[in-house]
Amino acid sequence: MMKAPVFAVVGHPNKGKSSIVATLSQNDAIAIALEPGTTRKHQAYPLAVDGKTLYTLVDTPGFQRPRRVLEWLEAHSVSASDRAETVEAFVVQHRQDNGFVDECELLQPLIEGAGIIYVVDGSVPYSTQHEAEMTILRWTGRPSLALINSIGEDDYSDTWARALGQFFQVVRTFDAVRAPFEQHLSLLRAFGQLEPDWEQPLDSATAFLSAQRRQRRTQAATLIARSLEDMMSFREKRTLTTLQTSEISDHDLAAQLRKSWYDNQRKREQHLRIAIEKLYEHHRVQRQEAELEWHSEHDLFSEDSHKAWGVNRRYLATAGFGAGAVSGAGVDALTLGHSLGAGALVGGLIGAAGSYFYGDRLALPVLNTGVLKNGLRTATFGPVQDSQFGYVVLGRAVNHWWHISHRNHAGRDLLDLEPADDHWLEQLDRSQRRTIHQAFERCRKKRALDDKMRIAFIAAIEQSLDAYDDWRLNRT
Repeated sequence: MMKAPVFAVVGHPNKGKSSIVATLSQNDAIAIALEPGTTRKHQAYPLAVDGKTLYTLVDTPGFQRPRRVLEWLEAHSVSASDRAETVEAFVVQHRQDNGFVDECELLQPLIEGAGIIYVVDGSVPYSTQHEAEMTILRWTGRPSLALINSIGEDDYSDTWARALGQFFQVVRTFDAVRAPFEQHLSLLRAFGQLEPDWEQPLDSATAFLSAQRRQRRTQAATLIARSLEDMMSFREKRTLTTLQTSEISDHDLAAQLRKSWYDNQRKREQHLRIAIEKLYEHHRVQRQEAELEWHSEHDLFSEDSHKAWGVNRRYLATAGFGAGAVSGAGVDALTLGHSLGAGALVGGLIGAAGSYFYGDRLALPVLNTGVLKNGLRTATFGPVQDSQFGYVVLGRAVNHWWHISHRNHAGRDLLDLEPADDHWLEQLDRSQRRTIHQAFERCRKKRALDDKMRIAFIAAIEQSLDAYDDWRLNRT
């Protein structure tokens, strides 16, 4: 069994080494700070899938006295053949020397067999002072790769690339905070070219990670579909005694149940947020977004949410026709085809008309109270009365999923969930629109989805993720 590759991430202090480690190890717990000296001990971060380590990144302190280290190495080396042993001798001799603590920490993983990932900041000019660092690393004899990780706005990447190319086998530009997933895979393949023993493990790693990404997308669609079922059909219920009934008006009872219904819907959305973030190994995301708000007197949703995530009447009519036609087809089946498809046509027209005239109404759930029976009376609030609620929740969920699934683990900025400025659901085909609309209609009518419908609903949600992904990537 081949051993998983280990890479030591080294370089000058405060040039983004920890960001590289956080992104490539998918670990958002790694401390990233602007102040130099945050990392004082080398520390290993394995990336494991299903309990199997694919590779390990080692975060290290930055070089502090590279010229003095190089002077010592040059003074104790006889020929090029003993350079790796000379570096090891330096570490052994200076392990307890406070003057070279950081150098010993960063060189230790290399003398133990780790590959080199040398990180520089491409937004600052190249300087010959870095040549001492690069010379020391070359003396270790380990497979090496250099990453240009630009932190600021200026760009000196070309100069850096020419200089680094003289010391390292591979030179790449990599933005640890913004690099898309495909660049992660490309980087792993580049690592595999450095050392024959790494090629097979890293090919396996890229295959694992690609499969994991597809699996996570399906799992995310499943989570969103379940939440939509739950939120569309949710009903707040209370049972009152005769005395309690006499002590509260219908107005006040409706207000209490409405507030509880709103709070529960908000909690459900937040639980979905956390589940999606956990799925992608993001455990410390801070979000900035408008709460899921409703105006209690007239509208089910805030006007902004409805404009951003709701669908127009034409879309509803199209989806409503499809959903209605499916219901009408049952009539045709019962008549053994003697209706000549009239059932599907009539059902479709009814569905389209209902959706067109009533589907975009921002109607609140209403209070329903039962008759007094055996001294008890039941009051309910919900479920939601129109399918626009589902489209708003779906839009917000897909938008959140997109930001999380494209967020690198080095990202520490506030997650700003701005609303969309176009409706991407238009990209879905007629069948997928119909499936989503039909599921919304059944849920709000308290009719459970059967297994076949649920599978189709999840598949349509997954297609929605793809549609939103395409829309986001192609809009700029």
